[in-house]
Amino acid sequence: MSAPLSSHPLPSQTNTPPEGKTPPEHLRRIIGSPPGPVVAFLTRGVWALLTWLSPAARDALARFVASLAYTLGIRRKVALDNLARALPEKSEAERRDIARGAYLTMARVVVESLPSGDRMTPDWDQQGIVGEEAFAALKAHVATGKGALLVTAHFGNWELVGQMLIRWGIPLNALVRPLKGALNTRIAVNRLGAGAGLIYPKGAIQEITDAVNRGESAYMLLDQALPAKSAVFVPFFGQLASTTPAMAVAAERTGVPVFVVMGVRPPGPGARYKLEVEGPILPPKPGECADPITEHTARVTAALERAIRRHPEQWLWLHRRWKVQPPAVVTAPSPALTEGTPQK
Repeated sequence: MSAPLSSHPLPSQTNTPPEGKTPPEHLRRIIGSPPGPVVAFLTRGVWALLTWLSPAARDALARFVASLAYTLGIRRKVALDNLARALPEKSEAERRDIARGAYLTMARVVVESLPSGDRMTPDWDQQGIVGEEAFAALKAHVATGKGALLVTAHFGNWELVGQMLIRWGIPLNALVRPLKGALNTRIAVNRLGAGAGLIYPKGAIQEITDAVNRGESAYMLLDQALPAKSAVFVPFFGQLASTTPAMAVAAERTGVPVFVVMGVRPPGPGARYKLEVEGPILPPKPGECADPITEHTARVTAALERAIRRHPEQWLWLHRRWKVQPPAVVTAPSPALTEGTPQK
């Protein structure tokens, strides 16, 4: 069973990355297509400007960009369609407010993740924690010398949550895809600067296994649609969604616990995030079900859904989460796996 959610402040922490364990050299590579020389030159000025701006000015810029994107209708129909199918109990006005919040979340992620140096406020670690028992279980597991599997979503600011975990003494490697362009390259550079390693899809399960045995945790997003041939289909807001099985396969291979970690932004400017932790989320017992990989993926996805329902404006509704249709015959997880998830 996963630990219950409750809230308490955390003890004071330093505002610099911890010294000591760093990922091996082969996990410190940036694989992908870097920007051309002209784009690289121009974007260096943008990164410098974002670094120079105060947290309040960055937030004002994010608000302007988000408002402009929503007004121009950039992926607005996708966001509203997603909200209509996922939260039909909400009024149209409520769904539009949530969509505006999702645009602001995305803009904040960009302006907060790209500056160099310290991108969080001095009191980043004083926002408290929800699920302190789960967080204590995670810390206790890491103290044994083995890593864990950490799952998050495109929620709050997933980039800075990873950096927060590293500062709290949880070495981690992020699962990423080969990157393209100046924006993604910059984000990868800042991930490495924060002390994270990068694990790419080819050979990912073995890399995760090796990392866990070195005492490093794997940090992965579990809320993106995959092609049907590469995915399992699990309930997400009452509908089957194609989801990577990598987390469940890695859990089966390594035998280490899975925790969901989400950063919830409190009101006001500045890169502050209250950490929400749920776990360990256990796989099904032997013989409990016909497809343990799908079952375990469903349990973790249900935890993500619970967090998103609590703070829907902080999830990226702009992604076409249900665009991949399941095959004609899909073995659905047992209803008990999503117990506690509100039903439509």
